[in-house]
Amino acid sequence: MNFKNLYSITKILLTLLVMASLVSCHNRNPRKIVSLTGWSSKDKKTAGFSEAGDYRGQQAPPGMVLIEGGSFTMGHVQDDVMFDWNTTPIKQQVRSFYMDETEVTNAEYLFYLDWMEKVYPPSDVNYENIYLSAVPDTLVWRDVLGFNELLTENYLRHPGYADYPVIGVSWIQANQYCHWRTNRVNEKILMDKGVLKNIYNLEDIEVSGENNFDTDAYLNNPNQVFGGNQDIYKKGLTDNVKRKKDDPKPARGEFTGRQVKISDGILSAKFRLPTEVEWEYAAKAIVENREYNNTRGRKKYAWDGKYTRNKSKKYRGDQLANFKQGKGDYSGVPGWSNDGADITIQVKSYEPNAFGLYDMSGNVAEWVADVYRPIVDNDANDFNYFRGNIFTKKMIDAEGNVVITDNVSVEYDTLDNGKLVAKSLPGSVKYIPITKRDAYMRDNYEKSYNVDAKDGDLKSTKFYAKDEEELETKPRMYNSPIKPREIGESGLIMQQYDTEKRNTLISDKSRVYKGGSWKDREYWLDPSQRRYLPEYMATNYIGFRCVTDRIGPMTYKRRLPTTTKIRY
Repeated sequence: MNFKNLYSITKILLTLLVMASLVSCHNRNPRKIVSLTGWSSKDKKTAGFSEAGDYRGQQAPPGMVLIEGGSFTMGHVQDDVMFDWNTTPIKQQVRSFYMDETEVTNAEYLFYLDWMEKVYPPSDVNYENIYLSAVPDTLVWRDVLGFNELLTENYLRHPGYADYPVIGVSWIQANQYCHWRTNRVNEKILMDKGVLKNIYNLEDIEVSGENNFDTDAYLNNPNQVFGGNQDIYKKGLTDNVKRKKDDPKPARGEFTGRQVKISDGILSAKFRLPTEVEWEYAAKAIVENREYNNTRGRKKYAWDGKYTRNKSKKYRGDQLANFKQGKGDYSGVPGWSNDGADITIQVKSYEPNAFGLYDMSGNVAEWVADVYRPIVDNDANDFNYFRGNIFTKKMIDAEGNVVITDNVSVEYDTLDNGKLVAKSLPGSVKYIPITKRDAYMRDNYEKSYNVDAKDGDLKSTKFYAKDEEELETKPRMYNSPIKPREIGESGLIMQQYDTEKRNTLISDKSRVYKGGSWKDREYWLDPSQRRYLPEYMATNYIGFRCVTDRIGPMTYKRRLPTTTKIRY
């Protein structure tokens, strides 16, 4: 080896050494998230700080499927024979969420009723109206010129209808079910994790009244649940706090570790009704019409195609949904062209749509969360649109503690139809509307009540420059009926009707429901069609299903980096 070759090799080695030193100053893996403080997970644990742990992503809740979010055209209908002009096509972005495969069935709702009756027994004067407020209106089957008494007596509770969608449920009742479901799902998660004992099998503890599990109360302060009784807890998560030599050993069966927090990613997100945008997006399932980054054509139903009959060779001519086919024709000719039902039908009787959702067209229409307005204001918001926000905060007492509803402080609202509903159930956190002080100097909202924002509020009238305190009566954009609220001798609101002449039923209590039902003609099967009904009313053709938010990435699919080059 001559001197010239040795010089070349030395030069190459020095170059590689310099490059290695430069690269070592940077993150070799651009996808790896590093600590901004230099504290590793081990350092945090050693110092006694809690670590997020091994979070592997959100799991689909029981009975739900992931609806991957995206952009679509809302209100894109094929027909508008009603000339409502309330389905103007608008572009909307929808976030990912989970949705029930089917509507809530009678069997699932009966579990809810059984739980309510056990925990809030109607025989107790403190809870006498709580259970009744949850019971569906079975009399919706009655017709002055029809014989349907069998359905009023059997549809809800008979095992023959167990897997049929629950009906006779108002929008308010559907919301209450969603809240209850959140608590039961998280209660089961904590019991399965061993944090919470099986409270229903404990001899010294009775699940009754304020002694029940509430997710918000637990996350706020686990010591407030069950009146502070620590016997309901079994074993907590690792708290990374080292026990000192002089500290006594915990007694056998004593709770050790720490309680679950949101940052652990263990508890489920809250269940709720879908927004109108979410429901329509999920029903249309335009994902099956996608070609690369475009959507080809438009969909009239939840399935692909412009007809209601099956076009496959094996089932050619069969109906694809349960709906009213004509005057006096709810099921078709016996043995042929039959949709299989004269009223509702067992869930999953028809094929699902491209998202894996059943009966998004037909069987029963479904409640959504939105307050109805003829126009969806795309100019105001084109991202996850929703009308109905009332911003609240937790009620705090004089001592600075969050207020939990107890057995003797249950307050009720009297609905326009005279029924009573509890504002908050015993054992749950009390919420109150935010104040102007809470919204001071915010540019995204300025008050609690936003149901009529830009369409019915003061700013949308000719008095837009005035403050509400300056006016004796607030102007009304929609001249809907006003229920007289006079208190009778019984202490309840008297049953009276509005005697004034009105020209609309649209109000802040009008809620949207979507989809066709067994009682509707083909026109209403289009997911873009929209109707409304007061939130306290129920029918024999409206049911509901729940959703919950997708937390983290939009989809399970891992997005590849655009480049793997080191950026300097």
